[in-house]
Amino acid sequence: MTFNFTSFGDDVVWVFAIQFFILAAALLIGNILRRKVPFFRKSLMPSALIGGTLILLLKLIPGFKDLINQSGMEIVTYHCLAIGFIALALKRGKEQNKAPVKTILETGVLQGAVYSMQAVVGLIVTIILCVTLGFFPGGGVLLALGFGQGTGQALNFGSSFENQYGFAGGATFGLTIATVGFFVACIVGVVYMNILRRRGKLKIITDKSEDEKLSDYISENEIPRAESVDRLTINLGLVFLVYGLVYLVMRLVNVSLVWGFNFLLGSIFAMLCKLVLNQFRKRGLMHREIVNDYLLDRISGLAFDTMIIAGVAAINLDDLSNMWWQLCIICALGTVTTFVYIRLAANELYKGYEHEAFFSLFGMLTGTASNGVILLREIDPSFETPAASNLVLSGVPAIAFGGALLLVLDYCPRGLTESIVSLSILTVGFIVFTLILFRRSLFKKKKKEAAPAENEKE
Repeated sequence: MTFNFTSFGDDVVWVFAIQFFILAAALLIGNILRRKVPFFRKSLMPSALIGGTLILLLKLIPGFKDLINQSGMEIVTYHCLAIGFIALALKRGKEQNKAPVKTILETGVLQGAVYSMQAVVGLIVTIILCVTLGFFPGGGVLLALGFGQGTGQALNFGSSFENQYGFAGGATFGLTIATVGFFVACIVGVVYMNILRRRGKLKIITDKSEDEKLSDYISENEIPRAESVDRLTINLGLVFLVYGLVYLVMRLVNVSLVWGFNFLLGSIFAMLCKLVLNQFRKRGLMHREIVNDYLLDRISGLAFDTMIIAGVAAINLDDLSNMWWQLCIICALGTVTTFVYIRLAANELYKGYEHEAFFSLFGMLTGTASNGVILLREIDPSFETPAASNLVLSGVPAIAFGGALLLVLDYCPRGLTESIVSLSILTVGFIVFTLILFRRSLFKKKKKEAAPAENEKE
């Protein structure tokens, strides 16, 4: 047997590997900067965000810009979103300080309300810009995807708006909103945290050391280290098996909207896979516990770090030159409204741990769940409050209560009329969710107003 080694030196063979070399180098440099530079360390910015921003700045250099494969970075972002969600959904989970089911459902309603509000704010801006300047009317809905759901979703639907509905620079528009959302989560969150600390309303815990136990890495009846296959290999195999099933379903359905929800289908199939594995163990068909939560955490962490850095690197700076001020308006309004609404809702819903709930939810609903956890750990490193549990367990109801947003994603970008109709639907959804969340305060006010009236009659 002979090998043609020259083929392995072909640029086509190495082009994708080079992209990962760049991502890895930027991530490592970002991690060094975060650890060594006080500004980055105090800002709590993820290393991946710093590394992605570094690539983005280097793209201003013509020679370096040519090294970045735009479509390659978008592909990495798209797939890493689903892989990360699948890994999280496969986890067995362990007991922690859980909130009541009622609070978890209300947290899901809150997320649905914020999604709707962000989409409403974005659409109001882009509809006005469409009427006055001819801007793409449905682009504002990407605020809810970029802020509320992160880089992967912003890219998925930004690309769809661009390719199917003619929104020039739609992918970059969505990715830029998501990137700004990461900065908002880190910088605004930390600034507000320090304001509360100076006022004596919050204590930031500096000693966050943890006693790690062997049970954190391995549980009973897992695959032994002496086995012929590594535990990491098995867990990676499960993740990609689930993702393969997702691809088959999307290929069979073959509807454009479905391809944007690879992460959602991945989560559903992962939970089904977990149920099947549990049944195998109960029936004695499988004796080993092949799912390892620690390894799945590492897989999801790798996927999300890669997604963030690739998503930021995929931003096309040329597209931004034509829409930077529109983005500034949308992101500024999105930041203010999201901050105020979550602050009010935290005071209303999470008595006794209002600050912990606020920072976790604000971090998640402007960045990602990891941003929420990063902020939360500054004031609740051991997760003694139910805030972390709310963050994790509210994901499923949030999908259901985010239905108003999901309904309009394929309809909104079709034109101005469709955008106005979508705005109306989302506004109604936002009002309904707000009435549900603040029903206690509203009821008490009515009761108090009614009491004096009765006294006057007497």
